[in-house]
Amino acid sequence: MAGYKEHISVSGLLGIGYGTIACLLIGFTPIQGIIAGVLTWIGGMLPDLDAETGRPIKELFSLTAAVASFVAMRSMIRIDSDPDAAVLMAIVTYAAVRYGAAAILGKFAVHRGMFHSLPALIIAGESIFLTYVSDSYAVKFLMAGGISLGFLSHLILDEVYSVERKGAKIRLKKSSGTAIKWFGKGLFGNAVAYAILLTMTYITLVESGVLVPLQQVAPTDLTPPVQQASPFDTTRR
Repeated sequence: MAGYKEHISVSGLLGIGYGTIACLLIGFTPIQGIIAGVLTWIGGMLPDLDAETGRPIKELFSLTAAVASFVAMRSMIRIDSDPDAAVLMAIVTYAAVRYGAAAILGKFAVHRGMFHSLPALIIAGESIFLTYVSDSYAVKFLMAGGISLGFLSHLILDEVYSVERKGAKIRLKKSSGTAIKWFGKGLFGNAVAYAILLTMTYITLVESGVLVPLQQVAPTDLTPPVQQASPFDTTRR
């Protein structure tokens, strides 16, 4: 399994490349490129939120909570909310993620469980797509792609480090196959992960305009059209 330094180094380099390409080749602004690069870097650390307690994990929770609080405050300001209410929302969001989420994950999450999986990667990308405030879908997809790229780098790196080579012999460690997977060992963890995935995927498809919400679908008018009487109908006078 790759260490904390390896993950932040690889995802950091990917973030620099991703942000640079977004600016120079695709046409996004430098600020958007920097934000996308930072999200790529953060995504490279996200799977370890379920890891054992330690200084790196506490720093990761603090960073995640800070990003979440800024997103919440920006969303409140976007809808012309009261500035004091926006600040309060940022504080509440930070506390909820930094302490509430940390306590819940510490009690229920299993390291190398569904946090290290492809469904978790998709959920991370969809979360950024839905929470990042922008009128441009291209920008929202840029940010979602950044967090997903960083997340994927973590999973791949863990699988690479699960291969051990001694001389000419190559063997797989017990951790092999526990990062890039669709299902974990626990039924409860799988159920929760896929419930979140299906819900967020539906919301994302509606938000992006791919699907139309059921309540907005116009019901079919079953009333037969009224036929006008023919002027040659001799049965009516």
